[in-house]
Amino acid sequence: MAHDHDHGAATSSRTRLAIAFGITASILVAQAVGAILTGSLALLVDTAHMLTDAGGLLMALIAASLMLRPTTAKHTWGMRRAEVLAAALQALVLLAVGLYALAVSWQRLLDPPEIPAGSLLVFGIVGLVGNVLSLSVLIGDRNTNLNLRAAFLEVLNDALGSVAVIVSAIVLSTTGWRQIDTIAALVIAALIVPRAFLILRGAVRILMEAVPAWLDLGDLESHLLENPHVRGIHDLHVTKIGTGLPVLTAHVEVEPECFTDSHADEVLADLRACVRDHFEERIEHTTFQLETSDCSREQPLPHA
Repeated sequence: MAHDHDHGAATSSRTRLAIAFGITASILVAQAVGAILTGSLALLVDTAHMLTDAGGLLMALIAASLMLRPTTAKHTWGMRRAEVLAAALQALVLLAVGLYALAVSWQRLLDPPEIPAGSLLVFGIVGLVGNVLSLSVLIGDRNTNLNLRAAFLEVLNDALGSVAVIVSAIVLSTTGWRQIDTIAALVIAALIVPRAFLILRGAVRILMEAVPAWLDLGDLESHLLENPHVRGIHDLHVTKIGTGLPVLTAHVEVEPECFTDSHADEVLADLRACVRDHFEERIEHTTFQLETSDCSREQPLPHA
């Protein structure tokens, strides 16, 4: 049942991503034309951001499709890591766009070009409408996994960028202050870079198999030691394959009597229930190796 639920959720996410990608790709073409016609840096940066949105949504769509593939003898976790790789690539592209805006803005502040405010306003509104439509499609599944969270944040940032373009056009038409276009571009870059960094950091943590941020390994070990038959824990590792899929392995030292008094199954059941029910995320995939303290001393491992 859990597998069917996950498969259904993944299918729904893929459909939402496909719709959002279609909308974003259409608006991208319109904004690219607008950037060429107006010469606006803000619209150009927003168009580049829209390009990353379209590319990011396409990567997210491909990743969502790969995640539906079943496990195989070569890929025992299936393609669950595809969402992490897609999110990392999206974040890298977003960072590149933000840094580009910062690199070219200084010269534009000193020598701002002439920009038609009316055309800029029209294309800004077109971009905003498209982004709002995409957001309305993605919002229902935005917290499903890292891949969708990255896609949603990309579109949200681009929507805010479109707002900055619209404000720039209004200020330009009412005051004639040409530097506002470059300032709007800097605002868009400021929105892009921090969020891209957070997404990239989250993806790298998973790829480096770091302990999930929501889990304190010391608290987990103390909780496991509360079992009266457990004498020690070592080689305790908790990592994540992908969003919602934490994995735990541990060597558990128990009393020798556990293997003669039929307590081993009871200890295993208790340990699994402990990590499944007592933490922020349920840890369903666990591997506990029960052993006596004598066994641990005879076969030491190179890491604590």
